[in-house]
Amino acid sequence: MGPGRELKKALEKYWAQPDDGRALLAEAARIRQMHWTAQRSAGVDLIPSGDFSLYDHMLDTTAMLGAIPERYGAANGGTPLPVYFAMARGSQTGGRDVPALEMTKWFDTNYHYIVPELVAHQSFRLSFTKVADHYAEASKLGIPTRPVLVGPVTFLSLAKASDPGTDPLSFLDAVLPVYEEALRSLAKAGAAWVQIDEPILVTDLSERQRQAVKRALKGLAGAGPKVMLATYFGALQENLDLVLESPVSGLHVDLVRGASQADELMRRKPADIVLSLGLVDGRNVWKADLDEAVKTAERFVAAFGDERVIVSTSCSLLHTPEDLSLETALDPELKGWLAFAAEKSREVVAIARALNEGRKSVAAELEESRRARESRARSPRITSKAVQERTAALTPVMARRPRPYVERARTQAATLKLPLFPTTTIGSFPQTQKVRSVRAEFKSGAIDAAQYDKFVEEEIASTVRMQEELGLDVLVHGEFERNDMVEYFGEQLSGFAFTRNGWVQSYGSRCVKPPLIYGDVSRPKPMTVRWSSYAKSLTKRPMKGMLTGPVTILMWSFVRNDQPRDVTCRQIALALRDEVVDLEAAGIGIIQIDEPALREGLPLRRSEWKGYLSWAVESFRIASSGVKDGTQIHSHMCYSEFNDIIPSIADMDADVLSIESARSRMELLGAFKEFRYPNEIGPGVYDIHSPRVPSVEEISGLLETALGVLQPSQLWVNPDCGLKTRGWKETKPALVAMVEAARQLRAHHGKKRPRAD
Repeated sequence: MGPGRELKKALEKYWAQPDDGRALLAEAARIRQMHWTAQRSAGVDLIPSGDFSLYDHMLDTTAMLGAIPERYGAANGGTPLPVYFAMARGSQTGGRDVPALEMTKWFDTNYHYIVPELVAHQSFRLSFTKVADHYAEASKLGIPTRPVLVGPVTFLSLAKASDPGTDPLSFLDAVLPVYEEALRSLAKAGAAWVQIDEPILVTDLSERQRQAVKRALKGLAGAGPKVMLATYFGALQENLDLVLESPVSGLHVDLVRGASQADELMRRKPADIVLSLGLVDGRNVWKADLDEAVKTAERFVAAFGDERVIVSTSCSLLHTPEDLSLETALDPELKGWLAFAAEKSREVVAIARALNEGRKSVAAELEESRRARESRARSPRITSKAVQERTAALTPVMARRPRPYVERARTQAATLKLPLFPTTTIGSFPQTQKVRSVRAEFKSGAIDAAQYDKFVEEEIASTVRMQEELGLDVLVHGEFERNDMVEYFGEQLSGFAFTRNGWVQSYGSRCVKPPLIYGDVSRPKPMTVRWSSYAKSLTKRPMKGMLTGPVTILMWSFVRNDQPRDVTCRQIALALRDEVVDLEAAGIGIIQIDEPALREGLPLRRSEWKGYLSWAVESFRIASSGVKDGTQIHSHMCYSEFNDIIPSIADMDADVLSIESARSRMELLGAFKEFRYPNEIGPGVYDIHSPRVPSVEEISGLLETALGVLQPSQLWVNPDCGLKTRGWKETKPALVAMVEAARQLRAHHGKKRPRAD
C-alpha cells in the first residue's frame, strides 16, 4: 500500500472518477519501485517481483489464466481495468449490473482474496502478463528479482465451480500449459528463478490434491527458470514427501509457525535442493530472537553447505506494517520490542551476515535482539496479578446462559415484540469524509472533547431518525465514534498499544491498523454504554448494542507471543463480559458480539481443530453469558465457510447469528440446513463490499431461497456486513429495497412471529 497508504488513495480516486487509469498505474509503479529499492538498500539479495497487486493476487491469477466469467465482458487479449475491478467490486455502469465475485479469507489470515469462479467448459489462456511486466520493470532499474506466482494447485483448490459436480482440480491439465507459457516468457526475459507459492501444502490434502501436486510440480520444474516452491503458514508434515520427490530446485519452509519441520529436514537431508529458511516471523511484529535464528541457520549450513541455504521471512510481509521508524509517538520501551517489514528485512540480512561473515559482524544486532527480549521479560507492564487471578477463577457456569435458547426465545419475543422477518443492520453506518475529518481534528487537538461528542451525538441522532423513516425494526447507533471494530476497543482496554501508521491490507483498498497486545488485558471502564444509551433515548424501537468479540479482537491484533493465545482470549472475554452486563443494566435489550474471525482462526490442520474450537467458543460464551434470558445476544460472521464447524457455531448459543451470504447467493445456508441449526439466522441479503445497489426483486429472491432452508420464525433480514465503507448514496436505496422486500415477505407469510417451539 505504501508507507502513507498511497495505493489506497490512488485506487479510491480512480473508483470515484474512472479515467484511462494512467495516473493509478503510474502511482502503482512508483510504489513498486520504492519497495524494490528499499529492499536492495537493506541488503536483501533475492527480491521478489510480481507480488504487487492493484487488488488481490488471486484475482491477478484469475486474470493471468483468462478465467474471467462472461458476465464481466472481458476483452480478448487482456483484462482492462474496468473488467478487473468489476470482478472485485461489482459494477452498475453503462446499463450493466453485475455483482462481484465471492471473497473470503486467505488461509488463517485477515487478508481477503477474490474467489475464482470456473465453469464446466472453462478455457484458459495467458491473458495478463503482470508478472513478466514487473520483472522487466525491475530489470530496467538494475534490480534482478525473483518473480512470484500463486501455484496452480493452491489456485484451483481455493477456486469454486459454478456448475454442480465440477471439481476445479479437474482443470489442472488445462491450466498447466498457461503456467508453462508464463514461465517460458520469464526465462526468455532473463529470470533465473521463479517462486511458486503453494501454501495449500501445509494443509490436509486429499489424494486428488496430492496427485495434482505431483503433476503440477513435474510440469513446472522443466518449463523455464528454476522453481523455488514456497510453503508457509505451517509445517509440511506428511506432504514433505511430495515435495522432496518432485524435481523442484528449491523449497521455502516456514520455521516460525512450522518450527517442527526443521528437525525432519535435517534428518532427511534432501539432496540437490536449495532450502529457503523462513526464520523471521512475517505474521507478527515482535523482534526476532536473532540468536536462535542464527543457531538454526548454522545447523542447516553445516548440514547442507552455504550454497544451498537461503534465509528469509516465514511468509510475505503483506501481513505486517511497513516501517517502524514512522512510529515517532510510540512508547520507547514498547517500540524497542517491535520489528515491522523494513526492520524484518534487516533482520534477515543480519542472519545472513552472521552466516557469511561470522557472528562478530552482527554483534550489535544480536545484542539489540537480546536487550529487547530481556526488556519484555522483566517489564512491569506485561503482567497484572488481578487479571491472572480472575482468569484462573473461571468456572464452567460462567460460560453458559442460565436457560436454553427455546426458553429464552419465548421471553425475548414477549419483551421485544418484533414482527416476522425483523430488519436490522450489522452495526456501522457510512464513515463519511466529514466523520473522519472531525475525528482527526479531535485527535490532533483542533477541537475539544465536548465539541467532538456533540458532533457524534448529532450523527447518531440523524441516523436513528433515518432508520425509523426507513422502517427498520431493530436500530443501531451507527458507530460514528469508532475508527475500527477492533482498534476502538483496544484503545480502551489495558494491555493494548497502538500505532499511527501500522496499516496492513485487509482487501482491495481496505486497510486496518491492528492493535498490539503486549500484556494482560482488562477493562478499566465502560466502553460503549454511553453511546448506546444515548441512541436508545432517541427511539421507542429496540436499540442494539454493538461489540467486537474476544476471538476477533485476538485474531485481528498483533498478539503477544510470550503466553498461549487461549489465555489472552479468555482475558479479553472477561473484559467484554463486564461491558455486556453494563449494557444490559443500561436497558439495552439486544447486544451483538461480532465474531467474524472465529472461522479464520481455525488451525490449518484438522487435528488441531478441537482444541482451538473449545477455547474459542468458550471465550464467546464467557463474554455473552452474564445476562438474563430476556436479553437477546446476536453475533455476526462474514466471509467464511461454515460447513465443517456448524456444531461449534451452534455451541456458541447466540440467539441470533447473522452471516455473509449475498455473494454466494445463500450457498452458505446449506450447512445450516443439514445441521438443522436451532436458533435464529440473518443471512446477508446484499453485498456491502460492492457499491452496487440491489433491487427489491433480487433481495426477495434471496430471502425466498433462505426460506427453503430456514423456518420463517428463524429468518432475520440484514445486509451481509457493516456499512462503514459504503457511501450514503448507495446505503439508503439499498436499505429501502431491503425493508420493502421484508414487507412483501410478511404480506405473504403473515406479520406476527410464531411462538418458539
